[in-house]
Amino acid sequence: MGTSQRFGSTAVEAAEAVLVEQYPHLVRLAYLTLPDGLGRHARVLRAHRAVQRGLPRARAGDEPGRPGGAPPGPGAPPGPGGPLGEVRARVLRAALAPGGRPGTALARWGWPPAPPFVWGLRLWPPAGGIDETARLLGGVPAAVRAAFVLHRLDGLAEAGTVRVLAAAGVADPAESVRLALALPVGETLLRTTEFDACVVNTRPTDLLRRRRRVRVGWAAAAVLALVAGVAVADGAPPGPDVRPAAGAVAAGALDPDRLVRIPAAAWSDTARVDFTAWPARGARAGDRALLARALGAWASRSAQVPVSAAPGTPTDPPGRPPQLLYAGDVEGRAVVLLLDADRVVRYGEAAGGPRERALDFARTDEAGVTTAGALVVSRAGGRVRYLLAPWIATAATLDLLRPADAGQPLAVAADGVTAAAAVPGASGACAGWPVLALTSSTRIVEKHSFVLADLGALSPVHLTYTPLPDGPNAVPARQPREATGPAARAAWAPLACGLRELRGGAVRAVNVWDFAASELPEGGGRAVWSCTRASGWAGPGDVLVRLRPPAGPAQDVARARSTAACGRFGQHLLVGTRWRTAAGHWYELAAGSREVAAITATGAVRAEAAGRSLTAPAGPEGAPVTLTARLASGARITALDGAGGGRD
Repeated sequence: MGTSQRFGSTAVEAAEAVLVEQYPHLVRLAYLTLPDGLGRHARVLRAHRAVQRGLPRARAGDEPGRPGGAPPGPGAPPGPGGPLGEVRARVLRAALAPGGRPGTALARWGWPPAPPFVWGLRLWPPAGGIDETARLLGGVPAAVRAAFVLHRLDGLAEAGTVRVLAAAGVADPAESVRLALALPVGETLLRTTEFDACVVNTRPTDLLRRRRRVRVGWAAAAVLALVAGVAVADGAPPGPDVRPAAGAVAAGALDPDRLVRIPAAAWSDTARVDFTAWPARGARAGDRALLARALGAWASRSAQVPVSAAPGTPTDPPGRPPQLLYAGDVEGRAVVLLLDADRVVRYGEAAGGPRERALDFARTDEAGVTTAGALVVSRAGGRVRYLLAPWIATAATLDLLRPADAGQPLAVAADGVTAAAAVPGASGACAGWPVLALTSSTRIVEKHSFVLADLGALSPVHLTYTPLPDGPNAVPARQPREATGPAARAAWAPLACGLRELRGGAVRAVNVWDFAASELPEGGGRAVWSCTRASGWAGPGDVLVRLRPPAGPAQDVARARSTAACGRFGQHLLVGTRWRTAAGHWYELAAGSREVAAITATGAVRAEAAGRSLTAPAGPEGAPVTLTARLASGARITALDGAGGGRD
């Protein structure tokens, strides 16, 4: 059904009533269907735009509100499921279209749509609401996300969901519904009142500047004055006290005297243990000139100040006074750390004045006791110094390659800055993999030890481990643990050097999940199947599945990028590989996660096995093998896509 179809006035009025009544649910549908790579601000606006454009158009000659409007005739069939089905289909077409609106030149040519714009405000969903679900659904195809919302959240029957998806132009709606049914989701959480797509947080971007400059009838003149001010600020040489008077930010947000400063003891008496509980520390926390230069460099966006940012991290100036975390001299440089909502900014310059300046940005979404445990305050000569959270009681370094390494204590100064610590090299031989081992104070939570790894970004990466579901360390559900115990250290040792591939700042946590164990053929011993998931800040993650035999190197089985597999929304897993025994015989091996009840192989290998593992003589090398599994619930899954080393 094309977007140009016209409806009678009665049908349009019915669709309008449905749209108004179901508006929050339609926005939720659009928001979770839109590409997960969009920023939250743009995703919120595009979701509302898709819904507001979901009203069908009236036929020429029909006047909305005039009695006697005819319903759609044979030339205009009703949408799937009446007015609500038609509106849903139109909303989905807009959310799935590459150009943001079906039928436009942008959509036909695959160009990105013009970004939505709201004057003076930034919007984002509150923590724990729809944004959390969008993050957890990251990596799932858009059509599957749409099917999930329609069936699992809106309660539409499977057949009705298929019809709506088909009307929206989805190529294989039945397959999308099948994949949505296989997603393990905590529906109780999603149905809470918090899960309201229309509830958003807002903050001003340039409120004070507009109040100061915008006068009645002179908005254009104010814009010209602002552009001139920005040009002057960018071209002027840095002085000892650069005042950030120009740019797209309110001057009050860049006033050093208005920086948010948390009291030193506040962290020990708060229910929110994250970066917002960090006090202002450092010997230069009262240096107004240094703070002004840091804020001015952030606002001016001068080409003289290099900027680096973790993928997906905005670098725009703050819309309100940021929180001061640290200001001091470290390794011959003056360093300022600032927190602005869900990002941390590090400004650095030569200790003697405003030379060799630089800005670094990192995301801090949903940080907690562990992920807000440390920040890199200095990096020089292949070593780093960390600024630790105020709730950290002890710090040490240990070698992740050596499970028996007890670690070396790491000295921490009174302002929270550690001594210089070794970090893994970005290239060359991997003879060791030093990581940071921290233990929290009992003043806020029960004593908690965890491991962070430096991957070259401002924020170190949290390492965790999930044991076998039926082993001695089994947990009642697939729940990551800290990578501190003997089993975790043993699982991480052969994988540590692979962390080098994740450098670049897009990763917030890495978990090793031992999801299955099976006996190798011909008495080869017990092997463990593990999935290593690197979770990004935006939700999707990259995974590597490996088979660890009792002796010898691990074998790569499968890789996948930007996927939900091995995460909270990808707890059902099936993989397979070819395995060569010591006698030179080849076998097809397969294994599944906790809920797998039976595995079937077709193609070059034809075999079935009850339970969570399969072993069968292998077919010809390179011949395709298709693996499927039946879950305890009766649903079926296929093997993880992504070629590994095991079949070559």
